[in-house]
Amino acid sequence: MAEYSLLDEPWLPVRLIDGRVISLGLREVYKRSNEIAALAETAPPNLVAQYRLLLAILHRAVTRQCGHWRTVERARWYLGGLPVDAVCDYLESWQDRFYLFHSEYPFMQVAALDEAVETCDKRKPWTQISLGSANGNTPVVFDHALDSEPSAITPAQAVSMLLGFLQFTPGGLVKTLRSSDKAGALANTAAVIPVGGNLAQTLALCLHRPSQEGSDTDLPSWEREPLNVAQLSGDPVLASGPNDRYTRQSRAVRLLREDDGSIRWLRFAVGYPLADDENAPDPMTSFRSGSNGPVRISFHEGRAMWRDLPAILPGARKEGETSWPAPVINYAAALHEVETFDPVFQPVLIAGMASDQAKLLRWRIEQFRLPANLLNEPECAEYLQTLVADAEKLFVDLRYLATSTLTQTLPDPSSKDTRKRAQALLAAGPLATTYFAAAERALPEIMARLGEYDFDTAGQKWRNALHQGAFDAWQCMIIGLGGTPRAMRAEAQFYPRFRALLNRQVPGASLNASKEAR
Repeated sequence: MAEYSLLDEPWLPVRLIDGRVISLGLREVYKRSNEIAALAETAPPNLVAQYRLLLAILHRAVTRQCGHWRTVERARWYLGGLPVDAVCDYLESWQDRFYLFHSEYPFMQVAALDEAVETCDKRKPWTQISLGSANGNTPVVFDHALDSEPSAITPAQAVSMLLGFLQFTPGGLVKTLRSSDKAGALANTAAVIPVGGNLAQTLALCLHRPSQEGSDTDLPSWEREPLNVAQLSGDPVLASGPNDRYTRQSRAVRLLREDDGSIRWLRFAVGYPLADDENAPDPMTSFRSGSNGPVRISFHEGRAMWRDLPAILPGARKEGETSWPAPVINYAAALHEVETFDPVFQPVLIAGMASDQAKLLRWRIEQFRLPANLLNEPECAEYLQTLVADAEKLFVDLRYLATSTLTQTLPDPSSKDTRKRAQALLAAGPLATTYFAAAERALPEIMARLGEYDFDTAGQKWRNALHQGAFDAWQCMIIGLGGTPRAMRAEAQFYPRFRALLNRQVPGASLNASKEAR
């Protein structure tokens, strides 16, 4: 029995150019890709996974029709629309694999769980695959659902959750077929997606290159034979390419349909584990240099994503530096080098979820409007890297001075423990937020100046913003000290050093005179 075709059922939410939000099946999404501004999913993990699904389908369709296509073909699809006939022909040939409920080929699921001894008589609530819901011993904040009495959800909701879960699930205990399992391809990742004026342009910007080994080496999950228990119990397997990564079944799931068509329960087990491959990073993952090697860019509490822009942008890397941008940024940059392709700015969406081992921490979406010259002119990217590095260096020195000032106001200021306490108090206070907020407010204008190659003005405005941010942060810290004699002595002792720091690191910066007056 085959039911609920993802090709025809309206399950994928999209926002049209005119602002309306509707749901469409996969066929209509490609046919109307020029009318669709963007996908309208609100949960960041599900949104990224939906884009990856559309890219895998498009890649297989155009590879099937064109073989080894080149960047000029991508540019043509960007400017004139996607090869919809090729996509529709591809979907038609694999239509049996796009049913959410199918006895042999349920979409992105494992039918073998129905027969496996370990799972056939067990079921879990649908919240098991919802990254935004509480289940098991997960702490309850807003979600008070009971595992024993799950509410019903629609198939459209279920497939969106399933896609996001398979991509972003962290590694950890599963205890079915194996004691634990590997993480999804994008676990603890801020995924990067270059965005166009409509969905067709976005997919053209992000489309990965055809495989060099042949058209049938990098297959999505629906073109492979259904997973069996032996594969689920086996060792981790390297991805054969982006299509495999975009659709890897990192957990084995079987949705159980109620009589009314809704979903309350599912079967669950370890999945087809993805092995780590340092030589073939995920196309949407950027890395920055860490103390023990490259660290994938993720969302950190209290840290704005623009501070990691140097690692996201292409450009020359210093000797020994282990950071590199997401390959998808290079795909977009390649289009910007084509003569017929000449937009001044390239919007970039950064979305995903942060986790700590098996603990889910936060999800977020941010968008930047990057000057196109940052993508294909290394000297422009290097200049932005310098500006961001200047902001980080000033903050490190500002924090050191603020810590020293606060330490002098506490009992036993010569003790190491007192300084650690001062550091903790500053970390919990507004120092970092105030400083970096001033820089972030100036960022759009800085980007605009860089797009015009006006580096001098960009640099001056950036120094002004850093000066203002440091001054405001220092004032907040001083106000927090109170008006005690000890606080006043500490301020008098360290304020000259603070002024010297500003003169040294942001020379020539201007500040509103009324604010600077003491």
